[in-house]
Amino acid sequence: MNTLSYKTISANKATVKKEWYVVDATDQVLGRLSSKVAKIIRGKNKPDFTPHVDCGDNVIIINAEKIRLTGNKVTDKEYKRYTGYPGGERWTSPDELLKKNPSRIIEYAVKGMLPRNRLGNAIFKNLFVYAGSDHPHQAQQPKELDINTIK
Repeated sequence: MNTLSYKTISANKATVKKEWYVVDATDQVLGRLSSKVAKIIRGKNKPDFTPHVDCGDNVIIINAEKIRLTGNKVTDKEYKRYTGYPGGERWTSPDELLKKNPSRIIEYAVKGMLPRNRLGNAIFKNLFVYAGSDHPHQAQQPKELDINTIK
């Protein structure tokens, strides 16, 4: 019996194999897309997932302006930010955010699903969101990923 086959594999920065994926956000529901993308950039879909290591893949999301929100969230949901000055709370609806900066709505959703620490900040840098259908990452040779096949 080979006892070495029963050892737990703990990934580190040198042993992690990162890949690049392209996801098309056309007619995808915002929350479902974001949770699946957060799982991929965190690395939870890999068998050698290690919680304290950035072992996730890089994800490029295109067509962010064609994302879909269900129910009345387009008008009723609010994104709050603070300018840093007294009375400086500002609210934005998803409708206004889609018109002004459509990639920001997906970034907010994915960022909220990641850990709130330094590792979460590093993992968030593996996400690239673009409003149009073209992106500047052709040199990485990203693979097309059908987000509907991921559980």
